[in-house]
Amino acid sequence: MLWSGLPGPARHNDNFRMSAAEPRVYLLDVEGTVAPISLVSEQLFPFARKHAAAFLREYRADDKVSADLALLAEENRAESDAECPRMQSAADELEAALAYLLWLMERDRKSTALKSLQGKIWKSGFESGQLKGTLFADVPGAFARWAARARVAIYSSGSVEAQRLLFRYSTYGDLTPCIAGYLDTRTGAKGESASYAAIAAHFGVAAAAVQFFSDVVRELDAARAAGCQTRLVVRPGNAPVEDAHGHGILESFDLL
Repeated sequence: MLWSGLPGPARHNDNFRMSAAEPRVYLLDVEGTVAPISLVSEQLFPFARKHAAAFLREYRADDKVSADLALLAEENRAESDAECPRMQSAADELEAALAYLLWLMERDRKSTALKSLQGKIWKSGFESGQLKGTLFADVPGAFARWAARARVAIYSSGSVEAQRLLFRYSTYGDLTPCIAGYLDTRTGAKGESASYAAIAAHFGVAAAAVQFFSDVVRELDAARAAGCQTRLVVRPGNAPVEDAHGHGILESFDLL
């Protein structure tokens, strides 16, 4: 899908040129940036929904799964939507936990417990070969170039475990040697500037040395407010953006 809705002259505005400062950290969103939107909606989410019940029945006694279920129950107690299925405790009946999980999935909630459980379900799919991390063709070359001169990091609402799986079992082989770090919602919400300040501090660099790539303008706004460099990534299948808010537009990593 070509860029849609942006007035022509803005594409040549000085705000769209690469900063003269070479980034020390290339920070990338996943869905709609390095991977097609369809990867999540057409592959990962359906797989998690299909296998959630069997996974919980088999692994609910596992320490890490139990911890996820405890967090899920805590999130459930704090849920303000009166229509959501209710859990009484972390040890609640499996069906109650499953009902709440599916309810969260249907609404694509940014739930930390949900993302962690989804990551564990996807792990079995990636390791068995039922799932592959579909990436855009320009990603492997860009990661190799950037990793040779700086650090590449991933920041996604998907769990760190899910991120590692995506890049380890990608359609272009194992890309994890190029990636210096993975960050998820435990770092903070992607729409909050404090999250990007925390990421810069994590890597020991000034915010201005971090360049964030995303297809979501409000995330880029937050990163820019923290002092980061930003790029709005336009990919086939992404929703058109009517106002880029001055963020530089990038249609291919081959251009960097």
